[in-house]
Amino acid sequence: MSHKKSSVVTGDVESLRRRSAADNQDNYADPEQHHRFPRRHSHTDRLCVGSQHPELGTAETPSPDASSHHFCQYTPKCFLTVHRGAHGTSARSTPSIYTEEGWEEGASKTTIRAENEVEAHREANNYRFGFRKWKANLTEKPIEDRSDIVKELYSDLSIVKPQQGSIITFGNIIYVFLFGWWVSLIYIIMCPLMFLTIFGAPYGRLCLKMAWYFIWPFGKSVEKAGDVVKRSIVKPPKCEVIPEERDSEDNNDLVRNKDCAPLLMSSPIPVEIPVPELPARNISKHWCRISTFIWLLLGYPVLAMVHALACALSWLLVFTIPVSKMNARTLSIVLLMAPEDVQIHTLEKARGCETRVILCCYQAFNVYYYKYTIQGINIFALNLLPLVLMTLIIGYTDHEHNHLSSETKFVMAIISIIPLSYYIGMGIASFSAQSNFAVGAVVNATFGSITEMTFYITALLQGQRAGTKCYEEIVKAALTGTLLGCILFIPGICMIIGGIKHREQRFNSRSAGVSSALLFISIGGVFAPTLFSKTFGNLVCESCTNIPGNTSVPFICKDCHYDTSQTDPHLILSHIEALVYTISVLLPAAYLIGLIFTLKTHSHIYDIHISDGQGGHAHAGHHVVHWSRWRALGVLIVATVLMACCADLSTENIEPILNNSSISQYFIGVTVLAMVPELPEIVNGILFAVQNNISLSLEVGSCIAVQVCMIQIPLLILFNAFYDVGFVLVFSDIHLWASIFSVILVNYIFMDGKCDYFQGTALVVVYLILLSLYYFAPPPRSC
Repeated sequence: MSHKKSSVVTGDVESLRRRSAADNQDNYADPEQHHRFPRRHSHTDRLCVGSQHPELGTAETPSPDASSHHFCQYTPKCFLTVHRGAHGTSARSTPSIYTEEGWEEGASKTTIRAENEVEAHREANNYRFGFRKWKANLTEKPIEDRSDIVKELYSDLSIVKPQQGSIITFGNIIYVFLFGWWVSLIYIIMCPLMFLTIFGAPYGRLCLKMAWYFIWPFGKSVEKAGDVVKRSIVKPPKCEVIPEERDSEDNNDLVRNKDCAPLLMSSPIPVEIPVPELPARNISKHWCRISTFIWLLLGYPVLAMVHALACALSWLLVFTIPVSKMNARTLSIVLLMAPEDVQIHTLEKARGCETRVILCCYQAFNVYYYKYTIQGINIFALNLLPLVLMTLIIGYTDHEHNHLSSETKFVMAIISIIPLSYYIGMGIASFSAQSNFAVGAVVNATFGSITEMTFYITALLQGQRAGTKCYEEIVKAALTGTLLGCILFIPGICMIIGGIKHREQRFNSRSAGVSSALLFISIGGVFAPTLFSKTFGNLVCESCTNIPGNTSVPFICKDCHYDTSQTDPHLILSHIEALVYTISVLLPAAYLIGLIFTLKTHSHIYDIHISDGQGGHAHAGHHVVHWSRWRALGVLIVATVLMACCADLSTENIEPILNNSSISQYFIGVTVLAMVPELPEIVNGILFAVQNNISLSLEVGSCIAVQVCMIQIPLLILFNAFYDVGFVLVFSDIHLWASIFSVILVNYIFMDGKCDYFQGTALVVVYLILLSLYYFAPPPRSC
């Protein structure tokens, strides 16, 4: 057997190690080291290390701490150093350059690793005020750099590995009841049919084999006869290092480059590994047989529909994707092979080599498939895309509700908003990470609120067409529900889940204080017209009764409210309307001031400045961006249009629920309409909390709440000014006091800069109490 030889470039390993140790001691002993490598006065340092030795140069950034260790890596990495607050754990401590502020004295930094420049920008944008927080990666990580669990998710089920553990698991048993029995039954039915054709007898025997295989495919392999190549796991033999012969100039260059060589480097060993050649493939002639034509005419179409159905069902269930891969591989490869070439073997438990086969599956159920992505898109968001198309087709064709009821269409439209919110979020993160700061801020300010704005505007338009103020009350309830959910529920659930894994989590109380102050400004501005109307409006009671002749019994009045319509019209036109327009200008101005404060003049609060050891230019490394800027922009536009259509369908089909449901319209607005579009943000916050990054979890909710008050509500007022839909910024009492109480409570929780699951439980319990208040509240007067 001929062999191909592969060799690795050699080097003198021992001399390099001795030189690294000597240089390391020199670095510690040299008192002028800090003069040669001055530390940057930036609160976020990024060290990008390339894969080639000459590119390393002076990429070292010595720590001022004498106990710090210098390090060097070969894989392209970008390191972000971000503040976690005075109480946070840190990788290196730095002296404060803002000594006038006490909180800076004990400030510490945590080094966050990013694989490339795009991921570094994504991490930095997460810490920027007003930018949407995004957890998932925007670039494709090489499969060899991933964990074994993730590698297993992307396996094509063609490699036999040493078996670990038992194949009799709960998931495999569930497979038999969900898929195995009926797929095997179809093969058994097809078997006599193929034998009756006489010429199709070989495929009848194949059906028997496949029926036996699919009833329990675990621990079995489907192989092609005479075409199995075993690749043993070969360890490099022990051998001595033989340095290559170099001329004197190369040796002199090596000596001159001694100071700029890396401290730690891999040890190249010359290894000759025999690679077996694959046997020459013989072109099969079974396509010219009569049996093949009979099989393609009678057997294959039926089995193709069966496997396609099993493949689709198992794919939609997500956690059974291995079953989907098994059916797809059977349909595309096994059933198109010559029947005599298909061999099924039971695998041995003690197997010391890896074998490539046609099909091999060990488990039907894998809980880690929630991490599975295709082109960066999560599998759940991908599987919900057919629902979006189905919702739009049925919603705009079945106007008479012949196929589906209005309630069903409403539920489908609301669920369709979830994946569209995910695509908008990923599009914003991808576009911002590949753009400059100004463009990213504009994209986040516009598309970041597009999900909620499309629903609010379509609901107000629907209310105008229907001639009722009920839709306006629903919009106000949805606005309040978004505030309550972002202030109470999102931080609370993140504290609970993060506190279960981590005993106590700490965050930057100063940055949280900035968000809290903006929340106070937002709530004060949004509810100022409501307080004004209560102060100067008339208290009107609808039904007042008393007992005639009994003056001791007072009047009993119901449905009392403040009505500004009966007051002086000049008061409304000259004061309330002017107050609303004034607030719609002041709130965006406050938002802009918050951006300038946190991102420019006081950026050290979030510590998001990026620098590196190469003069400010980061190495991009070898990475593939899932979505380019133009693709991200296209996805944003398409998802926005689909979002508007789904919002229109939801408002169009919500009327029967509002009129006939026993549940209060307030409750529907503050729960379903407010929180369903925020589900992707809730998931992002939970993922941040699980990784002990509670600061970003809290910022997720605060960022949405601030954008609702300072961007979305002013935009609604602006829309109403140009196209009058009757939107008046006066809220009910229940919205006013619930919002004020929530802001006060969350500011009290954020004071000490640390949290645990008990504080999260308190926030969630208060949120549930407020939901109960809305559930038992009487419907609005206009509904």
